[in-house]
Amino acid sequence: MTQRFRTRAIHAGQPNDPKTGAVSFPIYQTATFAQSAPGETTGFGYARTDHPTRRALEDCIASLEGSEFGLAYASGMAAINGVLALLRSGDHIVATQDLYGGAWRIFTKVYEKFGVQFSFVDASNLGEIRNAIRPETKLLWLETPSNPLLKITDIAAAAKIAKDAGIITVVDNTFATPCLQQPIALGADIVVHSTTKFINGHSDVLGGALVIRDRELYTQLKFYQNAIGAVPGPQDSFLILRGIKTLALRVREHCESAATVADWLAQHDLVSRIYYPGLASDPGHALAKRQMTGFGSLLSFELACDLETTVEFTRNTKLWTLAESLGSVKSLFCHPPTMTHASVEPEVRRKVGIGDGLIRLSVGLEDADDLIADLGRGFEAL
Repeated sequence: MTQRFRTRAIHAGQPNDPKTGAVSFPIYQTATFAQSAPGETTGFGYARTDHPTRRALEDCIASLEGSEFGLAYASGMAAINGVLALLRSGDHIVATQDLYGGAWRIFTKVYEKFGVQFSFVDASNLGEIRNAIRPETKLLWLETPSNPLLKITDIAAAAKIAKDAGIITVVDNTFATPCLQQPIALGADIVVHSTTKFINGHSDVLGGALVIRDRELYTQLKFYQNAIGAVPGPQDSFLILRGIKTLALRVREHCESAATVADWLAQHDLVSRIYYPGLASDPGHALAKRQMTGFGSLLSFELACDLETTVEFTRNTKLWTLAESLGSVKSLFCHPPTMTHASVEPEVRRKVGIGDGLIRLSVGLEDADDLIADLGRGFEAL
């Protein structure tokens, strides 16, 4: 019988320890493993190549995304770099234009100097994706919902365009999590996660992961994972596994509170625009409702004021913590132009819609009424 999501989050890749009966999967705090003869191992030889605690994490995340093939990394950026290792000079990527600033940075400041080319498009418009594809295009890179404008891309339709052109589709599923959206089932070839965020959920560890559709592509990426070596240690793998066990419960509560906060913000006089696919007025609402099982807990809004006043708003909340990252039990908020997207050139930011008055919220697990009251204090100070 196929196990359901919440069951797999607790059991996939994590049997009880057969030697001791421990119900929590062990932290194997070792860097190397004994060999019975040169090249003869019990399945593990060196921790960079493979490790039992990390493998448990990889198997669990793969299961949650509906695949057999997972790879864990020391950070979300390490996972992104793991995918980019597939490329060579002259290759081309079509990517979502309002994407995580760290992805923009590694694309334009690192890989462009090696001769990899990038086209950034509004991926919610399938025509823009189709028109940007070239003979040398190797990857279609999607974020949906996007960071920080929460735009929704039709994964199935975009993946079909890419497949017809012989292109690999990569979907960053960090915002949605496998609880709400499963890109592999919609046609994606690779799913990216910053496991630092919702999957761990407690703001106490860095991590990243890839989930891959088929064995051949997995084998290539596994080779690069081992060659580059940006893997998590056993303690980090254990902490992320611990977080996964409550993922479904946390995401459900995150989503409920985010909807309440979004409804309140949508009525506020100082909010000139709100970006949240859970609102019926949002351009991506219908597609998100069809493609996702919930709308997530990330939302962004624009303050109807200048940069100086926006910064003042960020100083006047007590429950909302001004910090980079998201997906924590604690509510976090950030000012993308000066924080997560500071590496994006101002003219580029403004062109894609990331204005100086933009605030991004990651709604945590506090009481929604308390969070709203705290936002109200921020507005009162303006």
